[in-house]
Amino acid sequence: MSIAIRNFHAVFAMLFALGLGACSSMQATPPMEKSLYERLGGQPAITAVVDDFVGNVAADTRINGFFAKTNIQHLKTLLVEQICAGTGGPCKYTGRSMKLAHAGMGVGDAQFGALVEDLVKTLDKFGVPAKEKNELLAILGPMKSDIVTR
Repeated sequence: MSIAIRNFHAVFAMLFALGLGACSSMQATPPMEKSLYERLGGQPAITAVVDDFVGNVAADTRINGFFAKTNIQHLKTLLVEQICAGTGGPCKYTGRSMKLAHAGMGVGDAQFGALVEDLVKTLDKFGVPAKEKNELLAILGPMKSDIVTR
């Protein structure tokens, strides 16, 4: 075998080895993380959570008076829309702004805290993982400044 052919084989083997090494060190692009909406289980799961949450609120004497004259079915529909839209789902929220919806209600920090406790109780009941729970609360938390007026 001539020197040129042996050199070609040596160079080819070295390039092949380098190519394999590069391929093995390349990492596949991680799949895009599912939206929070999907990770929560979509609209059926959100609807179930809202139903349970509204039941908690209705039983909570610290805040249930705020909802005494509320159309509960309409409230549930709006809550599902709001959570669905806020978590990346296909829904569109059709309700009023939080500021307008809560104007004149006199909601304080204690009442807002009670509402959050009722929601966390429901999320825990449904076994929502901490990551998703925290993401949902982070989406809803900024609404506090529009809801709490005293």
